[in-house]
Formats: sequence, structure tokens, C-alpha cells
Amino acid sequence: MTGPGVRRATWRALRSRRRDLAALCWWSAIEAVPALLSGYLVARAVDEGFLAGRPLAGLAWLAALAVAVLVGAAATGRTYRRLGAVVEPFRDELVGQVVRGALSDATGAGGRPDSAAVARLTHQVEVVRDTFAGLLMVTRGFVFAAGAALVGLLALAPVVAALAAAPLVVGLAVFLAALPAMVGLQRAYVRAGERLGRSAAVTLAGHRDVVACGARERVTAELDRQVAAQAAAERALARMAAIRSLSLGIGGWVPLVVLLSAAPWLVDRGLTAGAVLGALIYVSTGLQPALHTLVQGLGGGGLRYAVTLENLLRGYPPPDAASRPDPGTARPGTAPPGRCPAVEVREVTFGYGPRARPVLRNFSMTLADGEHLAVVGPSGVGKSTLAALIAGLVPPQAGTVRLGGTTTADASPAALARLRVVVPQEAYVFSGRLADNLRYLRPGADDDTVQNALDVLGARPLATRLGGLDAPVTPALLSAGERQLIAATRAWLAPAPLVLLDEATCHLDPALEATVEDAFAARQGTLVVVAHRITSALRARRVLVMDGDDPVLGTHQELLSRSTTYRLLVGCWDDRSAPQRAVPARPG
Repeated sequence: MTGPGVRRATWRALRSRRRDLAALCWWSAIEAVPALLSGYLVARAVDEGFLAGRPLAGLAWLAALAVAVLVGAAATGRTYRRLGAVVEPFRDELVGQVVRGALSDATGAGGRPDSAAVARLTHQVEVVRDTFAGLLMVTRGFVFAAGAALVGLLALAPVVAALAAAPLVVGLAVFLAALPAMVGLQRAYVRAGERLGRSAAVTLAGHRDVVACGARERVTAELDRQVAAQAAAERALARMAAIRSLSLGIGGWVPLVVLLSAAPWLVDRGLTAGAVLGALIYVSTGLQPALHTLVQGLGGGGLRYAVTLENLLRGYPPPDAASRPDPGTARPGTAPPGRCPAVEVREVTFGYGPRARPVLRNFSMTLADGEHLAVVGPSGVGKSTLAALIAGLVPPQAGTVRLGGTTTADASPAALARLRVVVPQEAYVFSGRLADNLRYLRPGADDDTVQNALDVLGARPLATRLGGLDAPVTPALLSAGERQLIAATRAWLAPAPLVLLDEATCHLDPALEATVEDAFAARQGTLVVVAHRITSALRARRVLVMDGDDPVLGTHQELLSRSTTYRLLVGCWDDRSAPQRAVPARPG
């Protein structure tokens, strides 16, 4: 019916939000209380109240039903809140997938920008989000509403439940049997529309050439064929509506006919008039609407969901599991085996354009495992460019960059992700739980490990203010410094042995910045900090001063005597609000 990619993506989205999904089921069960009690309470109101000459008792039973309706209405609001907690992270994942794929296509060798990615991002992703939400609602609605109605029928009389359930099962089976064909027709309809759109666009763009070459008749015939194919696919899809109507007739209306026809027989067997009325209420207000909603939802939104998500996954498949760090027991900063330098830059030249002055020319540098380097220099001199070169985000025009012996230009994104983690100035935080943001680069981290990271990096007050690890995070409501702190904690937890902080603490106050950098300095692995304040240079084992064509590398004391630029930067960046102390470097 659907491709394995669609099933895997859907299952992954549901499994990753198990807690929210369980809460959705809980509130759905409470929402179904009126469906469970409606027929029973009406039957009691009729038999023990109105037909028994006790109208007040009948009204009391109906008042209990009104209370149940209020309880269900209150639960309905809760279900929509939990629905958002399940659906919105799935949408965010799809947006990230489309953006990563579009950027990869545009920046890869021979790549070019994909204008269709905007349509995928603004239309298809929203279609998937909306239909995914609709599928969850109609499916859980059917399960709980129909289940509650059947339980109520069993409570009234098992024979009545059997009479109603048999045609319901048959109608549902008819619909499910036709569902694979419906998905195939929906897929054919969507792809016929895409082919027609491409053909029309090409024809309109080259209409002058078509006229000049005398190819109007042939091109027109081809477009006619595409239009006819798209119309035929739409007509075939429309015919499947008859299958939906058939299943609704069997599962929704036949139970009513059966119950009404069997009413005299049921009464002769001792069933009361109230019980018959209650059974009709269960069928007409419980089973029939639940089946109608399920069939219409799966037959409409379900088909669009399966085909649209399949198109998205076909264009931009999800990242391989290897692109994320091992979710096992890897510790932060676990280095790969071997004795290669953590960072090795050899004769690197890089400039933004063939005629532009190179930012780096024949630059070489080696960092041992466990080293702590700060990069300083005037604005615009190329500090962030060096960080991007080391991270493998941009390739050098000449020379090589190796991380742990791996040449970055030859490494896949998944391999680079295992070797280094980059925290930029504009920190990325996504909508979802705080724990999900922190565990993103190390999904297997347990709560104790995450709690320890919060303490080490000074992020405990922020986590407490937000409401703990399970609290929802809305990026727009966080300050720039709060986003940087979350991103820094996420990077500290990552197993990658190399961390690059590219002005990643510029929005933190000096004391908190010192806490964060000290935490990374104590973390196993290598640290490179593009410095925002001179105190970052004082905390580092070595400092690289970038100023024009001659970068200078040395300790703080060495640079004070060797580099005029460094002496000027120390004077300009002298931060009296933070302690100006040198922290002893860790052994390499």
C-alpha cells in the first residue's frame, strides 16, 4: 500500500513521541466517556424513569449523561494539545530534511539550487503535517469511539453487540481491502499532475523555438496526451469514492437496519424498549460516525499523506543512521583510535572568489589530541572561515585539512559528524522538549548524564525556569544567550572528539562564558574557540592571532612579545568585569 520509507518515517515519528502519544490516548479515552455511557444512560432513563412513571428519575439519568458530555468536551481540548506535541516535531524533522537535501544538492559538486524545494517546504510539508494530524485524530477517534460503543452494546445485551459488530467488521474489511488500490490511484494522479506541469513549463519557456521549428502540432499533441492522462487518473480516483460509499453503507447503515428489523424479536427475548433505544443510539451516534470519519479520513487525507510523504522521501531521503553519533555508551569527546593529530592543516589556501585576496595563504597548523586553542583577530580577518575549513564545511582551494587522520575533503557528512561538532554564533534550537534538544547529537544519553551536563555548563537555572527536561521549548521565546547555552550543552554531550566554538558564547555574560569554556576545556577531546573576549585567549593553552597574511601561533606570554596585533587586542578587549587569569593548560 505504502512504501517502506513512508512506514518507517511514520513509525519513527510515533515511536519518538511515545509519552505524548500515550497522553493523547489517555485523553482520547476520557473523551470517549459520553460514547460509552450514552446508550446505557438513555436506556436507564427510559426503563427506570419515563416508562416507569418516574420522570424525575429519568431526568436524573439524563443529567448524568450531560455530566459525561461535559467531561468529554473538556478532554477534547486536551487531545488537541497532545496532538500538537506529536505532530509538530515530525513537521520540524521534515523541514530540516528538505532544507538539508536542498542545500546538499545546491552546494555539492555540479549542484545547482532547487527552486522546487520551496514548494516542498511551503506546501508538501504542510500537507504532510495536516494529514498526519488528521490521520491520528480519525484513527484514535474510531478506536476509542467505536470501542466505547461496542462495550456499551455488550453491557446492554451481547446479542445486540453481535448484530451491530458483524456488518461493521464487513464494511471496514471492504474499505481496507480497497485501500492499496486507492493509494496507487492517488499516486498516479499526483505524478500525472507533476508530469503535466513539467511539460507545460518547458513548452511555455520554449514556445518561440517550438514555433520557429514548426513543431507546434507535435508539442500540442504531447500536451494533449499529458492532459488526458491526468484527467483519466483523476476520474479513476473519483470512481473509488463508490468503494467508500459501499463500505459506509455496509458498516454504518446496515447495523441500523438490522437492529430495527430485529427489534420485535429482541423484545420477545426480554430486551426492554429502553435497551433497544440505547442500542440504536450507540449505533447512530457512536459506530456510524466513527466509521464515517475513519473512511473519509483515510480515503482522503490518508491517501494524500502517503503519496506526498513518499514524494518528499524520494526527493530528500532521511539521513542515514550513521550521520548521527552512536546512541550507545560513547562518552563526550571520545576520540577515534590511532595516534594521528586531532587537527592537521597543511599548506591551506582559501579565498572567496578567484580574484579575491586569499583569507589564508599556505597556512599550516597542527593540534594534538586534548589541546585547547583560541583564535583571535580583528573582525572580518577570517576566524570563522578557518573554523569552517577545519570543520570541513568548506573545502580549501589548495592544501589539506585532516581530522584524526581523515581528510575532510574526502569525508562524507556522516564521517565528519563523528569527528567534530560545530557551535556557531547563531545557535539552532528546535521546537520540542528540552531533552530532545540536548540529546540530539547523543540520543542514547540517559537522564543522569544530561542532568550532569546541565550542572557542568551552568545551564541548570535555565532548565529549571523552562520546567525541566520534559518542558516544551519554543525558540522564539528564548533569548540569544539561552539558545547558545542549550546549543553548548548539546555539543558538550556529543561524542565527537573535536569541538569548534565559533563565537558560540558571545551572548553569554562573562562569568557564564567562563563556565562554559572551562567545561569544554575539562571535557576529553580537542577544543578550538573563535574568541569573542580576550578572556577566552587567556584560558587557552595556545592562541592563534589572525591578522592579514601572517597568522601567529603561540602561548599568551609568547604572543605578548611577538605580536603587536595581540598586544593591541589585549588592550582593546580588556574586560574588567571578568577575572583576567590564565588557566593552566591540560596535558596534551
